[in-house]
Amino acid sequence: MSPTNALWRKSSYSGGSGGDCVEVATNLPGIVAVRDSKNPTGPALVFTSAEWNAFLDGVRRTRRLQ
Repeated sequence: MSPTNALWRKSSYSGGSGGDCVEVATNLPGIVAVRDSKNPTGPALVFTSAEWNAFLDGVRRTRRLQ
């Protein structure tokens, strides 16, 4: 799936070499889309805003524990 009107941006943790990059589109009403930057016309994972926020909260909690 490639959501129409998605404005994709690379993760701030992606390297500058163009390798393993994740792109996220957060401008879509009620959903967040995630895709592999090496395959921009390939499938995207789609999450509700609540699911995406729960994921980010979990990542933040894990980083604080390290």
